[in-house]
Amino acid sequence: MRKLFTLAAAVLLMAACGSKQENIQTNPQTTETMDFLEMTKQRYSERSFDPSKPVEQAKLDRILEAGRLAPTAANMQPQRFYLLRSPEVLKKTEEACYSRLYGAPVAVLVCYDLDSTWHNGRETLLPDYNSGEQDCAIAATQMMYAAEEQGVHTIWIRGFDARAIQQALGLPATMIPAMILPLGYPGDKSAPAPMHFKRKPMDEFLTEL
Repeated sequence: MRKLFTLAAAVLLMAACGSKQENIQTNPQTTETMDFLEMTKQRYSERSFDPSKPVEQAKLDRILEAGRLAPTAANMQPQRFYLLRSPEVLKKTEEACYSRLYGAPVAVLVCYDLDSTWHNGRETLLPDYNSGEQDCAIAATQMMYAAEEQGVHTIWIRGFDARAIQQALGLPATMIPAMILPLGYPGDKSAPAPMHFKRKPMDEFLTEL
């Protein structure tokens, strides 16, 4: 009888451990995440992607969602994303740039709809200032770090003429290209640029008034 009781207890203990392990694997609250400042320190602009290794759709969805949720001026949400994934579209885009896409298998073109931006009509230094560039910058930055969080590398590209990108991809006149975010996994020659980890001291950035 005692042996039977011991065996039953062991089975229950194994079941409980299995259930606990299953919860650990499926409960997102238990997922370890990297400290944000450490992530910003380790992230660098990728200039050698592995073109043969695509970014998984689930990761792309998470990256794009981070851009969708970005805060924008007056919550106007003018940011628009174009997913560039086919070789033909990537080639056409790169030909319209004077920068490279570095072999990335996918990229996000971040634009703003000029008809949806917030305009500051009382601005005198920059008359009729609109929020498009800043809204896109916030969205792209959130996508950049959402990618880094998942082990996907990025580089921020603004080496292009916006009109050339519009024409190459057939975008409306009110859709203003702000930047391109190539995404992918590092290739064999992946490495930070020599100056990447050099940062000015805080006293060159910060002035208290």
